[in-house]
Amino acid sequence: MPLLVLLRHGESVWNLENRFTGWVDVELSAKGETEARHAGELIAQYPVDYLFTSVLKRAINTAALALEVAGKHNIPTERDQALNERHYGDLQGLNKDDIGRQYGREQLKIWRRSYDVPPPNGESLEMTQHRVLPYFHEKILPKLHDGFNVLIVAHGNSLRALVSEIEKLDKEQILELNIATGSPIVYELSANMEIISKTELK
Repeated sequence: MPLLVLLRHGESVWNLENRFTGWVDVELSAKGETEARHAGELIAQYPVDYLFTSVLKRAINTAALALEVAGKHNIPTERDQALNERHYGDLQGLNKDDIGRQYGREQLKIWRRSYDVPPPNGESLEMTQHRVLPYFHEKILPKLHDGFNVLIVAHGNSLRALVSEIEKLDKEQILELNIATGSPIVYELSANMEIISKTELK
């Protein structure tokens, strides 16, 4: 039975500074590098046949550090912006607390946590799903159907989009879903892609 392992990148320098990051290509923080290495220890026991990441270096570097620690080398890899974080538009680079003070906490919450309301010139979670899921069905799902084990290293919102598909969540459930940095989620899947087991590693 194939395994699907989802891993959100380790803490970035802008996570640390409480900024909206989105598609801005920022580095991992020191804590984020530690989280990535710890993730490698956690996934070492699981076979990985293919790696998929976004094109952003916080995901790429998390994958590299984790696989190095896990002792997994020369894994066939695909990177695509379809797996990038949700694009936060005009909010990118801005401090979340500053936005809350400027526009109000309720507006901040809507921009951060609503399903279908995008920030100015950015993406809603719904729009992120419409980008992520076709890529998942076209590129990743066939590998799983063929029995290969897949690791996806991406971002909070792109992974929320994937989890919503895998676990068949409705939009209210997906809004309550949080994915921690550096904490792998391992799904064992049946031949028809039903979940046999789900393990959250910490």
